[in-house]
Amino acid sequence: MPLIPLNGTRLHVEDTGGALPAIVFSHGLLWSTRLFHKQVEALQGRYRCISYDHRGQGRSDVPGGSAIGMETLYEDALALIERMRIAPCHFVGLSMGGFVGMRVAARRPDLLKSLTLMETSADPEPTANLPRYRLLNLGARFIGINLVTSPVMNIMFGKTFLKDPARKADRKEWTGELKKNKRSIWRAVNGVIQRDGVAEEIRDITAPTLIVVGEEDVPTPPIKAEMIHARIATSRLVRIPGAGHSSTVEQPALVNEALGGFLDSVESTAR
Repeated sequence: MPLIPLNGTRLHVEDTGGALPAIVFSHGLLWSTRLFHKQVEALQGRYRCISYDHRGQGRSDVPGGSAIGMETLYEDALALIERMRIAPCHFVGLSMGGFVGMRVAARRPDLLKSLTLMETSADPEPTANLPRYRLLNLGARFIGINLVTSPVMNIMFGKTFLKDPARKADRKEWTGELKKNKRSIWRAVNGVIQRDGVAEEIRDITAPTLIVVGEEDVPTPPIKAEMIHARIATSRLVRIPGAGHSSTVEQPALVNEALGGFLDSVESTAR
């Protein structure tokens, strides 16, 4: 699908087509729609799967300014759902995509049938993380992403994935995906590390919610998922063994089982 004009920019959108219900997949920082390829592959037979690249990432347009804020990404998600006329839909957000999904579910419950949050947090970026992330961001901006690929891989993936000899080809593939980021990625990184928290807002979420967290997740450890679970009355929590901050890649079969079962249960209840 070509770039779609939405909310003052153009977003790259991939749509399997087909009948509703639809699932919108919202990826994490530094990635693209590819983060969910295994999930789309598993679910497209019974759901319309729509994945998109956030502005400033993947194949979407790069805006100006010093940061791509969460409120702008929230507005992009609203515009996408309304433009494609798929409400109410299921929304699946990983990390940064989760920041977006929580805002949509809390503020526009009419647009969602369910919410899935993966490896994410309702808090602002922890102060202790900021110096390191800012330094990595400066390196990516002025020298290029290759300079920071190794430390970023250690943030994005858990020790099981990083150390398993059988996953060497997968590590090479995702290192390559990481290196596709342009220097302009610094604006998206600033938006993430400067974000406001939504810990109190999420108490308003009423949509059925699945919370997924990798047991080896470093940036948003399981305690962050437990906090979200405690604040959303309609939520269930699933921990994924052998996964870090990118469980859709690290343990796709386990994620597909949890996600598919959850979505099917929501649809069954709605009938």
